Amino acid sequence: MNSPAFAVIDGAAIEHNLQRIKSAAPDCRVLAVVKANGYGHGLEYVAGRLKGADAFGVARVAEGLSLRRLVPDKPIVVLEGCADAEGAQLAARHCLDLVVHDPSHFGLLEALDSNADVRVWLKLDTGMGRLGFPPGRLGACLRRLRKIPGVRDGIVLMTHLACADDADDPLTMEQLRRFGEAAGRYEGDVSIANSAGTLLWPQTLEPSLHIDYAGDNWIRPGLALYGASPVRDKSARELGLRPAMSFRSTLIAVKTVKRGTTVGYGATWRATRETVIGVVAVGYGDGYPRQLPAGTPVLVNERRVALIGRISMDMISVDLTDVPVATVGDPVTLWGGHLPVEEIAARAGTLPYELMCRLSERVEHRYTDAAAEQPRPSSTGV
Repeated sequence: MNSPAFAVIDGAAIEHNLQRIKSAAPDCRVLAVVKANGYGHGLEYVAGRLKGADAFGVARVAEGLSLRRLVPDKPIVVLEGCADAEGAQLAARHCLDLVVHDPSHFGLLEALDSNADVRVWLKLDTGMGRLGFPPGRLGACLRRLRKIPGVRDGIVLMTHLACADDADDPLTMEQLRRFGEAAGRYEGDVSIANSAGTLLWPQTLEPSLHIDYAGDNWIRPGLALYGASPVRDKSARELGLRPAMSFRSTLIAVKTVKRGTTVGYGATWRATRETVIGVVAVGYGDGYPRQLPAGTPVLVNERRVALIGRISMDMISVDLTDVPVATVGDPVTLWGGHLPVEEIAARAGTLPYELMCRLSERVEHRYTDAAAEQPRPSSTGV
């Protein structure tokens, strides 16, 4: 039996977004980030649509092992590194690259079997303040890594940008300066730009006065691959990206209530006129954020209507009064198409990442190889 709440994943959009990213960084290699089950889109499907990527990034060793079964012949980078000896051994056995960002990692690598051959990505903390070594420790880290028999030649030097989504924030250029000052003329590969860095900061994509290196430059797109905007105050459409996920359900009831009628738990919403109410089979049990306020837009038959009352585990209510015809079984879109996930995330006080990753197991994923024709958005409603 089909689930009433489902996500449609558009593979053509994922492929389009990869090409858009490549066009912004034509001289770079692409490490496509597919952690958290491909940002909630389905790891196996996403990996199949990102064949044009040069490598893949995951957060944890377990994710890397799952992906290795699907992708036997491309680098897979474990972005959090490994926390124990078992993880390091598994990574080495399955040819997973490891990010080294903590002193404990040296001992784990030194304990590997003598025949291990692990590629390391060495992370510097240039301003994110989370993972990575101080830039001044780069020389000592490289010397120690190069003495470890199981570490392959060709260490990739990387950092992570904290404010790349803001074109006016000076921290990005400061991070680039710190990185370049520490690396000098680096005789190897580097990796600096995430999605926002790739689209907003061309200074991170090629050798310049700020950075100098002899190898490849690896970009690490994540959110942009899935068609959500990684840039503050710019929509996905403005950036040339296409949403890959549409979260949908159906109307399961339509009724008319009198003025003064309250709707939902806590009776927080009261009709100010005779109102046509639609009930939609979706709720926080499916991953639709409970904190969304009344007035949040929902598409019914591609027309914008307003969310009313509190969100419950399995249902929401919407105001259908201004929709000429709406009946049980009509399609509903919670985000996707002409209702960007960024807009819903802003209403929920969160980020598109969280909405896409939090869909529950009972939400069926349906996959398509081509983007469906999108109807024109209605000017009526919210």
